Amino acid sequence: MWLAGATVVDGTGADPVPDQAVRIEDGVITEVGGRPSGPDVVDCTGMTLTPGLIDAHVHFGLSSDINASVTRAVSVAELAADMFDNCRRTLHSGFTTVRDTGGIDNGLAGVVAAGKVPGPHIIHCGPVLCQTGGHGHFATDWEPTADWVDHSVPGLRTLSLLGDGPDSVRRNAREAFRRGASFLKMCVTGGVVSRHDELTDTQFTVDEIAAAVQEATARGTYVTVHAHNNEGIRNAIAAGVRCVEHGSQIDEKTAALMAAHRVAHVPTLAVVRALTTTGLPEAITSRVGTVWQGQIDAIHASRKAGVRIGSGSDLIGPNQESRGRELVLRAEVEDPMAALVSATSVNADILGIADKVGTITVGKRADIAGFAGNPLADTELFVRGVALVVQRGRVVRDSFSA
Repeated sequence: MWLAGATVVDGTGADPVPDQAVRIEDGVITEVGGRPSGPDVVDCTGMTLTPGLIDAHVHFGLSSDINASVTRAVSVAELAADMFDNCRRTLHSGFTTVRDTGGIDNGLAGVVAAGKVPGPHIIHCGPVLCQTGGHGHFATDWEPTADWVDHSVPGLRTLSLLGDGPDSVRRNAREAFRRGASFLKMCVTGGVVSRHDELTDTQFTVDEIAAAVQEATARGTYVTVHAHNNEGIRNAIAAGVRCVEHGSQIDEKTAALMAAHRVAHVPTLAVVRALTTTGLPEAITSRVGTVWQGQIDAIHASRKAGVRIGSGSDLIGPNQESRGRELVLRAEVEDPMAALVSATSVNADILGIADKVGTITVGKRADIAGFAGNPLADTELFVRGVALVVQRGRVVRDSFSA
């Protein structure tokens, strides 16, 4: 198959190249810029082709109303329907790969990989590792801690594992890997929507974090951390983690430390913007404004220090079809090309799959997004302009030639 006549933005940061052709054979890109031949040519004139987008911070297990789903007010059938629909909408939004940072196990990833549910390639951490009463422990105040595990739905949703002390963390890490995790996620500070903590709280000791890092290293993978404040981030770096999610309070000193240890930063702007319109309690609303400006400042600090900056939406609840909003917001903070590169080649590097996806180059998997126009000139196209999606060489959405 050939995709012909489009402008190609290859994901490396190189300038767009007009009137290009991309050849795909057996799910792999075999030629870029050649002359199309044969009957299997898709006319992409007027379209911009980019690598399939990658969202490095999703929560498919939180696709239903959050409060309802953690208080058993949503049936398992509805949870499954919402999760399957979210997978489909994510793929049709141009995201061909996602990193799920807490909420599912190999059940959902398996049915998507088998083609039973349309969706992106899913790399997941299984349940989040958190401390008792920490971010990720979303039980109501009156609910006994021992009951929290009952919120999991085996084979569909598994929110978090509570652990206190290195041995407990190590056991939970091994359990996450048993459930199919490809990496580990820990919460090392408080969070925006936490019921029992503040953004300034640090969670887990260096020794506890190191126990998870040791387990991940033994399996050739890594730990990423939910973290906002600098003390929590520095603890995580000392323990050997490889990535920081959110990082809304990263200052120049911490950014320099991250760069020195090659620790990546995945800011999450879309969820913060979404939270401004959800009618949250005053205590949480005040955190949202702090985190919004904090993440903007943290992006600039990370960029100045030379930290690899990825891209993640962190959207939760229903109505996650605007996943591309993360690129729109990021373009406002930096520029459209930086936003696109973060959501393609940089994310692929952070996820450890840069040899497979992230750029439109020969030998990479044929995961491609096509936009009806130029999203570098009109960034709203990242949200509403996806016209073509190719996954593993197969067209899974085509509204351009319809």
